[in-house]
Amino acid sequence: MESVRPAAPADLAQCTELVRAAIEVTRTSRGGGPWLAGTAAPLGGSGLVGPHPGDLVAAWAAPGEDHRLVVGTIDDAVVGLAHARVVVGPSGALTGRIDGCYVEPGARQVGVGTALVGDLVEWAAALGCDGVDAEVLPGDRSTKALLEAAGFKARLLVLHRPLA
Repeated sequence: MESVRPAAPADLAQCTELVRAAIEVTRTSRGGGPWLAGTAAPLGGSGLVGPHPGDLVAAWAAPGEDHRLVVGTIDDAVVGLAHARVVVGPSGALTGRIDGCYVEPGARQVGVGTALVGDLVEWAAALGCDGVDAEVLPGDRSTKALLEAAGFKARLLVLHRPLA
């Protein structure tokens, strides 16, 4: 049976592995490399660009009321994670922002992703947010479908033309 709960200290090693897998999927996805390059510095001495999974999980798991890290489980085994934070807009309005949602490939299509997103939407609503935003890379049909099934609608498409 799938469920969602806040990440506990004992989950952080598994969360780091899930983030590592998510970064690799993102790096090889259409638009993922440039997106990662805009989010962080080079990884170690590898020359690869992107956030360090352990640093990202540590930041996401840090105490604070303005963000939430949850894990998705099947029979108590952690198979997914999601993180959201609150963003204050220019008018002072609060918006939830999903920074990441990833489920192991073998645990997909059983409701873990839906439960993760649902938890974060409820959390944002309880904080008084006016909505929740999430970015999806072009061609990531499964994430787009997951979010649309949860009531999300596309508001903005950013198109890019490389000049070099």
